[in-house]
Amino acid sequence: MAERADEPRYHYGTGRRKTSVARVRLYPGTGNMTVNGKSAREYFGGRDLHQINLQLPMRLTNTLERFDIRVRVVGGGVSGQVGATRHGIARALTRFDEELRPILKRAKLLTRDPRAKERKKVGLKRARKAPQYTKR
Repeated sequence: MAERADEPRYHYGTGRRKTSVARVRLYPGTGNMTVNGKSAREYFGGRDLHQINLQLPMRLTNTLERFDIRVRVVGGGVSGQVGATRHGIARALTRFDEELRPILKRAKLLTRDPRAKERKKVGLKRARKAPQYTKR
């Protein structure tokens, strides 16, 4: 099995969400997803919403059974890491085939979600919650 010099062994993409960063690699394979050395279901828990989110870019482009996915994800919480992984998979798919870009762009999977926690302000209890006002 000789590989051609111009064809890479894998396609990669970096995804970000909140404070999470996911480095994603797509290898030719059968659809297995490994996140930080564990299966995706084992790493992210059994919540179906997370599994649907992770598979969304693959389902839209009909490449679910075509690649094995390996992910290294750091920072943030579970939902942030799922979002970062989804973003990374979408970016890696566009590196694999540029013609998939319009499909992923229409589904807003290539855009980094800018929402993040707002900083706490001076004199307030949280970002916007003020202390209770007392007239007397």
